Amino acid sequence: MIRVVIALLILLLGLAMTAGGGWLVSLNGSPYYLVAGAVLVLCALLLLMKRRSALGLYALLLIGTLGWSLWEAGLDWWALAPRGALLVLFGLLLVIPGVTSPIRGGRAPLLLAVLLSTAVAAVGYYQDPHDLNGELPGPVSPDAGHSELVPKGDWHAYGRTAFGQRYSPLAQITPDNVARLRRAWVFHTGDTDATTFETTPLKVDDTLYLCTPRHELIALDATTGVERWRFDPDIEPELNRRRQICRGVAYFPGHRQPPLATVERTNPQPEEMLAATGSERDSLIDPEDLHCEKRLFLPTADARLIALDADTGERCARFGDNGEVNLWNGMPNPEPPLYYPSSPPAVTDQLVIIGGLISDNVSVSQPSGVIRAYDVDDGRLVWNWDPGNPERTEPLPEGETYSASSPNSWSVASVDEALGMVYLPMGNHTPDQWGEQRDPDAERFSSSVVALDLATGKVRWVFQTVRHDLWDMDVPAQPSLLDLDTPQGRVPVLVQPTKQGDIYVLDRRTGDPVLPVREQPAPASLGYQTVATSQPSSALNFNPPPLRERDMWGATPVDQLFCRIRFRQLQYQGRYTPPSEQGSLIYPGNFGVFNWGALAVDPVRQVAFTSPSYLAYVSTLVPRKDDHSRHVSSRGPGANENYGAPYAVKMKPFLSPLGLPCQQPPWGYVAGADLRTGEVVWRHRNGTIGYPSPIALPVTIGVPDIGGPIITAGGVAFMSGGLDNKVRAYDLTSGRTLWEDHLPIGGHATPMTYLDDTGRQILLVVAGGHSAIGTRGPSRDAVIAYVLDDAAAEKDVDQVR
Repeated sequence: MIRVVIALLILLLGLAMTAGGGWLVSLNGSPYYLVAGAVLVLCALLLLMKRRSALGLYALLLIGTLGWSLWEAGLDWWALAPRGALLVLFGLLLVIPGVTSPIRGGRAPLLLAVLLSTAVAAVGYYQDPHDLNGELPGPVSPDAGHSELVPKGDWHAYGRTAFGQRYSPLAQITPDNVARLRRAWVFHTGDTDATTFETTPLKVDDTLYLCTPRHELIALDATTGVERWRFDPDIEPELNRRRQICRGVAYFPGHRQPPLATVERTNPQPEEMLAATGSERDSLIDPEDLHCEKRLFLPTADARLIALDADTGERCARFGDNGEVNLWNGMPNPEPPLYYPSSPPAVTDQLVIIGGLISDNVSVSQPSGVIRAYDVDDGRLVWNWDPGNPERTEPLPEGETYSASSPNSWSVASVDEALGMVYLPMGNHTPDQWGEQRDPDAERFSSSVVALDLATGKVRWVFQTVRHDLWDMDVPAQPSLLDLDTPQGRVPVLVQPTKQGDIYVLDRRTGDPVLPVREQPAPASLGYQTVATSQPSSALNFNPPPLRERDMWGATPVDQLFCRIRFRQLQYQGRYTPPSEQGSLIYPGNFGVFNWGALAVDPVRQVAFTSPSYLAYVSTLVPRKDDHSRHVSSRGPGANENYGAPYAVKMKPFLSPLGLPCQQPPWGYVAGADLRTGEVVWRHRNGTIGYPSPIALPVTIGVPDIGGPIITAGGVAFMSGGLDNKVRAYDLTSGRTLWEDHLPIGGHATPMTYLDDTGRQILLVVAGGHSAIGTRGPSRDAVIAYVLDDAAAEKDVDQVR
């Protein structure tokens, strides 16, 4: 009976592989599946007829499959397993005594084939052709790691300082002791209905500040995690989006120079104000300004910017209208779901500068991507930079509006006040996948890094990372600023990671490349729209090689065969294949090799810790019948409908029927790069089989990360955004994993670190999951503090509220 069941299962597998294999051959694909399927069908029939030759034929199939697998994949266990594991399992069943008892003899060759296949797989398990070993250099510029404007134990901005390095000068936690990290306390925000928790908290003096996905601002005691106060911006409930985002708040520590508002009110000579110190300066300041001298700026989902006193959480009444400015002022196409600031603004001594997120692919008539600078004290508009009208930066008169649908900046900006520039990572010109109706003057700022003059808002330089972007390749991450030692001397640089995998190292004074950038030919148009003939690429990059049919993956030969068929059906000419009605394979996909967390840089060692991810997507143009009906969406404002364009678009990850990525792993790494040479020094798979399997197994497969790392002067990097719901510590020199802890749900925000009042270095992780990548867990609102166990407080770590 067992023999009959096994024979029928083999017959079903053989029929599926024969049919699918024939389809694949008709698409000019590999003939293996057709041949192997036919052999399986014959083996099954022979088994049912109790023929001895069935076992010998199956042995030949295993040997042939082994040879074909090694030819296609080499000794890569994750590539070998789906090709042969199921066949080896059937072979093992066939040699077990009693299973094929009616068949006499013939088991020895099959047993040898099973053992040989298993031995090769075992060798492959301990080989990793994707691994790269090396060691990053030691300190180059010992005095470069600390900003005097931010105390060593604090974290004042999204990237700790306005330079966006995500580097801490703290060194209490080291590779030797990091394994002793334990939870000190856990705080729950109460925002359990949220679907994206991406905030990186700030630490100022003895207080932590964080925002929830619903844009509440919470202040916590940095030592105990106890809530001090909470501010609710009172957002209309119907404005709550499925993926409402608040990546953080901004902090203003008080003026280093006299405030602009004070100069206007008292009307002294500017030189007098700049020279005034101590009591002289105090005499020139209105006593009401002492309230809110230190303040927080909270962006909201209904497009407001609110100023709050950092000590009390009360509104700063002098700022705008009772502590807030309305970002809908001057905005065209004012439909609330389509625009809001999802990232914290940039703050200088005089200005608060803010952009905003524009919903992708809703229509050709969207709000503006305008960047606005407000007086940090009174909230009056100082300048505005509209990519659709870039020369006119003076505030618009009442009744005029900014240009519609211009490129936006939804991520975090960086500032160099000494050079007088703010650096903006720019998103794509909407709609993302349709470029025929764009303003050519505005499009030069699309998917670029733009440097604006702090005083005037005028463009100082622009560097475009993707020309005529048809793939949603926004520049997603905050630029990191540092001074780099080069053969030509020390250069102030900007390090910009991109979704397509390039990391550009630019002179931040001029935008000129410091590491070489070359032009590469781009795929030709598929007849739907104009495309760029070439695209730039940096010498420092994590660009994946083009996909091939042999790179298709699956848990079994059947779903791997499905992925091969689908691969052959899609349009694919390599990176930058244009979207099409047939469906185009986009690799890397718009998930990005790097996204908002991207990388951290060590300004002392002049190196970067990165977390490249690799997932392919499918982009399909859907002809629109009219300008109002839904073609690809069922709710919300109409994501991907592209109202007003001739096509809507379907965007989805390239997955097998089992929901696994169709391209073989690894899908995620950690990697270390020398910024002076552009060399990738080490690279290792990151993350275990907890993703995409529903069962967590301690097997390192390499999963995507979204959230980003930090670096400490102790030589340890931390990251919590892997899809297997872990926070990990890594040796910065080698990339070796030193410690990990399981999170209640994915930590898809950049961690941070600080000193508490007792002098302990704390690692802080926000764990709230992310609906876009399907993270799972019981809690969606956790803020978790870790401390070395010899200093941890004796308390119930999950009871602090």
